[in-house]
Amino acid sequence: MIEPAGERVAAAVDDTTGAGRTARAPDESLLPQIVDHLRRNRTALREEWACRIVDAQLLTAMSPEELFSEATSVYDNYVEVLETGSVEALQDYARDLSERIIPRGVQTDEVLGIVLLLRDVLARSLFEKYQQDFDRLNVVLDVYEPAANRIANTVGVSFVEERERIIRQQQEAIRELSTPVLQVREQLLILPIIGVLDGQRARQLTEQLLLGIRANRAKVVVIDVTGVPAIDSTVANYLVQTVAASRLMGANVIITGLSAELALTLVTIGLDLSKMNAVGDLQGGIEEAERMLGYVVSRDGGSGPEGH
Repeated sequence: MIEPAGERVAAAVDDTTGAGRTARAPDESLLPQIVDHLRRNRTALREEWACRIVDAQLLTAMSPEELFSEATSVYDNYVEVLETGSVEALQDYARDLSERIIPRGVQTDEVLGIVLLLRDVLARSLFEKYQQDFDRLNVVLDVYEPAANRIANTVGVSFVEERERIIRQQQEAIRELSTPVLQVREQLLILPIIGVLDGQRARQLTEQLLLGIRANRAKVVVIDVTGVPAIDSTVANYLVQTVAASRLMGANVIITGLSAELALTLVTIGLDLSKMNAVGDLQGGIEEAERMLGYVVSRDGGSGPEGH
């Protein structure tokens, strides 16, 4: 539950004038009164808020109908949190909303912006209601502001967490697409690598390749690194480990597309390359793999099992 402000707050000093005032302990009956006021004025306040969202050019990716529907849901969730103090339902709604609007390009600052606009619209409404009684207005705001700030924080955190989750999923999908394990023919796989290799991607590459070897009962794997601009010592070690792990799975590995820079890196860092079979280009690597599997390449570019 969102509890009322403390029994009595120490004198607050104005930084400009040095004058202080003692904040009164808020009446516990004020929160239900605030909630009742916001519910009775729901239509007008919601419309004012929606207009301010449009004026601020927020959530422009949404149609006016969608904006009004979401504004209604957010408003009702907002008031419910004020009433109950429980943010669980709001967190669920914020995650659901984030999942729907993040793919449409809605940014974190837009979500925080609309929540802060709602906080301002409701605060102004309370100011108008209690403006004739300044002391009571102060107490009302002592009740409202901490709850409103907690709501804004809850929505912001939920949106950021959902956004990070979606980004992680997208990164994972991109990594999977960027390291495809392709079956060229029975018992022969090709792993073309394009782009920068880091430690995380190298580990994923090894895992995908070993799974592919097992699933396809591969005997030969061609790893083509033509599209890799550079390899550091850490990644080079992963590459050697990948070759060793593949051999343990029963598959020989052929490395193709090594540039002069990559070859020099592998030699300079002192790796044991005695078990690494390197061929100049991908076409040569495939031909070598086919010979290892017992295929004979004909002059017209076709191939078949040896002896046919």
